[in-house]
Amino acid sequence: MKTQANATSGRTVGPEPRPATNAELLDVRAVATLLDCSPRHIYRLSDVGRMPRPVKLGQLVRWRRAVLMEWLDAGCPSVRSVRGGAR
Repeated sequence: MKTQANATSGRTVGPEPRPATNAELLDVRAVATLLDCSPRHIYRLSDVGRMPRPVKLGQLVRWRRAVLMEWLDAGCPSVRSVRGGAR
């Protein structure tokens, strides 16, 4: 992991941030960008079972990149099964 040097003092200020494309867990904004829709629409899709469920880490809500990519490759099928048949 590389570190960044402060231009004025030459001191190391911390690790260089990893690009978002390599992230394993995506936040709602990254998922919305991936699907070309609004963050609110992502929450709606998730709430009704139209997309994979997120991982909850305390108050944080994240989606696994690999799971989303598999879902996209499969044609975005509904992930929640219907109970009780048609009404």
